Amino acid sequence: MRLHAGLPVGVTENVREWMDRYLQAWNTNDPDDIRALFTENATYAGGPFDPEPWIGREGIVTAWLEHRDEQGEWTFEGEPLVAADGVGIVQGRTEYADGHVYANLWVIRFAEDGRATSFLEWYMEPGPVRSDQSD
Repeated sequence: MRLHAGLPVGVTENVREWMDRYLQAWNTNDPDDIRALFTENATYAGGPFDPEPWIGREGIVTAWLEHRDEQGEWTFEGEPLVAADGVGIVQGRTEYADGHVYANLWVIRFAEDGRATSFLEWYMEPGPVRSDQSD
């Protein structure tokens, strides 16, 4: 499903381009690929209750590399849902080789040059199947 919230396709395509560059950085773990995504004073939060988001482009690069996933350990499928007023939202699904699966929402705030000023990830793991559900 692809929603454009009444915006020109190019607006969400900018989010898609950023997402593609993010995925490239996730694959390569190359500091320059990571650095190219964020403004100098950007923040990166791995969740809405993250007590200590990564702060600043160099802080993001350092923390990313300390917590990196290696190529082949994961797959991601996703697409931009909405882009408006400098904010993009990406919906995705990440599957890790160890069996962990996550539903993802990325909330990305953009600077005029297309780099992120903030990145906030919301993620959920599948919960247990309820046995009390009836038809």
